[in-house]
Amino acid sequence: MENYRLRDGLQLPKIGFGTYQLNGNVGVNAMTAALNNGYRLLDTAYNYENEGAVGAALRRSGLNRQEILVTSKLPGRYYQTDDAIKTIQESLYRTGLDYFDLYLLHWPNPKQDQYVEAWQALITAKKFGLIRSIGVCNFLPEHLARLAQETSESPVINQIELHPYFNQQSQRDYDQAHDILTEDWSPLGRASVMLKDPVLQQLAAKYQRNVGQLILRWELQLGTLPIPKSATPSRQRGNLDVFDFEIDAADMATITTLNRADGRTTQQDPATYEEF
Repeated sequence: MENYRLRDGLQLPKIGFGTYQLNGNVGVNAMTAALNNGYRLLDTAYNYENEGAVGAALRRSGLNRQEILVTSKLPGRYYQTDDAIKTIQESLYRTGLDYFDLYLLHWPNPKQDQYVEAWQALITAKKFGLIRSIGVCNFLPEHLARLAQETSESPVINQIELHPYFNQQSQRDYDQAHDILTEDWSPLGRASVMLKDPVLQQLAAKYQRNVGQLILRWELQLGTLPIPKSATPSRQRGNLDVFDFEIDAADMATITTLNRADGRTTQQDPATYEEF
């Protein structure tokens, strides 16, 4: 596994494992299998209601805590300072961990105008030792600029929806210019549709890979960190098997042309969408 080095020195594997909708014993089994298959970055959130399952999977895997990186996220209903700190502590109790490697604000919720206060709470939680690195999800350039201006500390990571139908080039350019790593949620988009895309199928055949592997490789070559999810061990292994080939520049450009103005998997535009 290759790594990214964040601005604050934390190293993250270039592919993580998404845990959304992996709950209960089925979720624990899926996450344990992922860890056994080589994943070392697990991505969860308070709102996924599976932080306990993440902790159980870590213990069941038998791996040392220092070998695994865990991300969680703060929901918008707890963006006031005191609520934020207590929620982070509660999440740690749920997982059974002493600290999170990475902790993110889940959405900017701009109409509520509390994300700067919540960001300051993450800065404080990091000073307390509850978190190693702090970042955000779904933040637009204007949100990121405001954090830097009002707190003098920028996120080290911005997790956004990113896949061939919604490649987020302008946001990626902004993140890169400000030394913020872009992390990809829903990296395979609506897999039931995208995996059948004829352009992607043709290119996958050229590289003797499946479409999912082609997409993940494309995202790696963009310099982003995808976090695919699969409960199937063979697919988990396949999604990691993307480091021994390279997509040429012309084919990278072809995949980029698949971008659509309406390419989001859901209507979750961070400029207006709010989640609590």
